Amino acid sequence: MAVLAIGLSTGAVAQGRTDTRTVTCAALRAFVARSGNAVLASSDLAYETVHRDSGACEQDETGAPAYEPTLDVPACFAGWRCKQRNSDSGPV
Repeated sequence: MAVLAIGLSTGAVAQGRTDTRTVTCAALRAFVARSGNAVLASSDLAYETVHRDSGACEQDETGAPAYEPTLDVPACFAGWRCKQRNSDSGPV
C-alpha cells in the first residue's frame, strides 16, 4: 500500500492514469478494489479502464480479465475490463 502512495505522489498518475509499472501487484489490486474503477496505463501510450468487478460493464458488454505489468508481476490480474459482446475481435 505504501508503494502505491509513494508512486502516486511521485508522478505515477499522469492525466488521471495510474502507471501500473510503478507499483506492486498487491498495491494495484488494492487500488482498483478501493476505487471501484481506475484508468491504468501500462506504457506511455497504452491505457484502459479497469473495474473492480465484471458487473460494472454495460448491457451490451462483457467483462474480460485485465492483466497489467507491475513492478513485481509481469501479468498481474488487476480487475475487469469491458468488451463489446458482439464484436469481431475474437475470443474474450
